[in-house]
Amino acid sequence: MIDRIKSLLKEVEELKAANADELEALRIRYLSKKGEVSQLMNDFRNVASEQKREVGQYLNQLKEQAQQKINDLRDHFADNEAGTVDFDLTRTAYPLPSGTRHPLSIVRQEICDIFGRLGFSIAEGPEIEDDWHVFSSLNFAADHPARDMQDTFFILHHPDIVLRTHTSSVQTRVMEKQQPPIRIICPGRVYRNEAISYRAHCFFHQVEALYVDRDVSFADLKQALLFFAKELFGTDTKIRLRPSYFPFTEPSAEMDISCNLCGGKGCPFCKHTGWVEILGCGMVHPNVLDNCGIDSQIYSGYALGMGIERITNLKYQVTDLRLFSENDVRFLRQFKSAH
Repeated sequence: MIDRIKSLLKEVEELKAANADELEALRIRYLSKKGEVSQLMNDFRNVASEQKREVGQYLNQLKEQAQQKINDLRDHFADNEAGTVDFDLTRTAYPLPSGTRHPLSIVRQEICDIFGRLGFSIAEGPEIEDDWHVFSSLNFAADHPARDMQDTFFILHHPDIVLRTHTSSVQTRVMEKQQPPIRIICPGRVYRNEAISYRAHCFFHQVEALYVDRDVSFADLKQALLFFAKELFGTDTKIRLRPSYFPFTEPSAEMDISCNLCGGKGCPFCKHTGWVEILGCGMVHPNVLDNCGIDSQIYSGYALGMGIERITNLKYQVTDLRLFSENDVRFLRQFKSAH
């Protein structure tokens, strides 16, 4: 009987199975109620008492080894099945609807490209800022209304830390680290504590430009604005500048363009004036230059800023600002061919 068990041990050691059916056949042959091991267990009662200990050890070894071999083969098949792909990777993929860039991203890129052709490079900065870069360095008085809680988000328990209300903070950071000539454009998201409605939001996007060098004049600013308006809205676009006030520029102006819907003739969109305001601008205030370590006696510069949502509304006549941040696929699909 020992010779029979030793022979079966060699067989079990060399067991192989090409598939699950063959594996099951091996299990039945060796481990089922009528299998080899069970038959040997039945014959064990007839073994002489002086041989029972030795035969029993061999028999237990056979049972354990057969069970282990069957388990190992089963685990091998399970691993192979887990890595098996049930579809043809060489087959053409199912057609998926193509996406599109967000309208704000489209307009932002257009604006950056236009100023890029004028030699401006892109500069970026943090959205969580300090009072110095957002207000003080830009010539905001200590009692300026923009510092009030109704306009600015302040970080709790840190009154000097705010969410930036404009990307002008990027300009001051660049001027602190770099001497003129400086020619940058600063796109980014800004935050103001306003009620959300179809015409206002607590966050929106701006693009601001800054040019500082020797002998920069208001004429340079006007020429850059005219080039920008014609490139973005068409060669027939006209501009006009109206005096205004900003703490960080002097003189300051707001720029209107001829209505691109009615061609300046007057319509409900432009309130029958023929003009639509799009941005604020002006010559950089000498105090701002001095605050940032630039000698205002040697250098001058101009700055301008606009809301990207405002420009997008003019280009695509989007009547509700909330649509820009709601991620409604039906709204976004309208701009599939816009880029």
